[in-house]
Amino acid sequence: MRNLLLLLFLSSFGTFAIAQNTKSFSLDEAIRYATQNSLEVKNSQIDIADAEQQIEENRAFGLPTVSANLGYNYYFKLPISLVPAEFIGGPPGEFAELAFGTKNNISAGIEARSLIFDWSYLTALKAARSYRDFAQQQRTQTEATVKNQIRTAYLPPLILEETKATLAKNIENIKKLRFETSEMYKAGFVEQLDVDRLDLTIANLETDLSNLDRQKELAYNVLKMAMNYPMNENIEATDNLNQLLTEASAEDLEGKINFTNRAEYQTALMSKGLNELNISYVKSTYYPNVAGFAQYTKNGQSDDFFNNNIWTDLGIIGLQASIPIYGGGAKNAKLQRAKLDLEKTNNQIAALERVIWMEVGNARIAYQSAKNRVASQEKNLELAQRIYDTTQIKYREGIGSSLEISSAEQSLFQSQQNLIQARYELLQAKVELDIALGK
Repeated sequence: MRNLLLLLFLSSFGTFAIAQNTKSFSLDEAIRYATQNSLEVKNSQIDIADAEQQIEENRAFGLPTVSANLGYNYYFKLPISLVPAEFIGGPPGEFAELAFGTKNNISAGIEARSLIFDWSYLTALKAARSYRDFAQQQRTQTEATVKNQIRTAYLPPLILEETKATLAKNIENIKKLRFETSEMYKAGFVEQLDVDRLDLTIANLETDLSNLDRQKELAYNVLKMAMNYPMNENIEATDNLNQLLTEASAEDLEGKINFTNRAEYQTALMSKGLNELNISYVKSTYYPNVAGFAQYTKNGQSDDFFNNNIWTDLGIIGLQASIPIYGGGAKNAKLQRAKLDLEKTNNQIAALERVIWMEVGNARIAYQSAKNRVASQEKNLELAQRIYDTTQIKYREGIGSSLEISSAEQSLFQSQQNLIQARYELLQAKVELDIALGK
């Protein structure tokens, strides 16, 4: 008895633990989780951090730089120079060999350099900031892509859950009818065949119900993958179709298309801006640049490293200007390539506008068609339900056959599935419309 109680306790604890491991998500919560944990979004955040460092790197080119140097040379053999011998009292016309310098030479210095004017530096700094903005826009586009993936992946589990609930209700109704038919068979009013047909229907529906559980598991795996959620943990979608089935507004269906609502269009426009900055940068390299420098050096010389060192100082302050004159045509080629890149980007923007126009137009048509299908399937379901109810009444009163019941059941089940499928297609169409409009 104690073992039985322990087993029941462990079983209930295990069930509780499984339930605790199931995390529930509404659509908004799933989107929020995905944008916070998506590897693509994290990589785009890294790109922003990298762009920030590029700004610092470009800024550093215009800031003063300071460097120190220290050197030591030991001449184990001093260089020999030839001088006229008469300089040291020798005969005219001959040369004498003299060694100049000291064996030990020490030098220590410090140098500072700073860019004073360079138009290309200012343009490059502006381009680096623009690239940072471009990286931020790419992150926005990545988040929009992740959001759209979640909106698409969130729907199948809900549809399967509704299908499962409808199927379970049908099984319950058929079991009630089966019980009534069994009692009628015992009373001799119907044949065993009528009971067997209902048993077969129940068996088929229970098989379909079991298959839906497996399909739902697969659908949740797709959702977890889109969310970057641990694949070995369970999740549950808490929204339902009625919550998500919102009407599209008249503006959505007939309003003017605003291309800038699409994240990828904004990205394309920023890419065009970067191309224009690239052209400005290449042009700026034609201008002169000016740099300033200051240098101080102290030199020590002696034949004996420890004694009789002679120290001399050297200090220099100056400017250096670089004036481009002719570079073999490389800059002009680079400028023409930059202009070609801009032209190509303009063509890509024009092509994107055409794509967006087509996507919005098709999404609007698809939404209207899906909405009409839902209305049609709702009427069909009402009719099928009315036929089924009438057939049941006739069957109970003994003026209908089991074949009529079976046929009415099939029509009702099919109408239910058709309506669920139509609602799913309407949800998909609404999501596609929102995506096309950049919502």
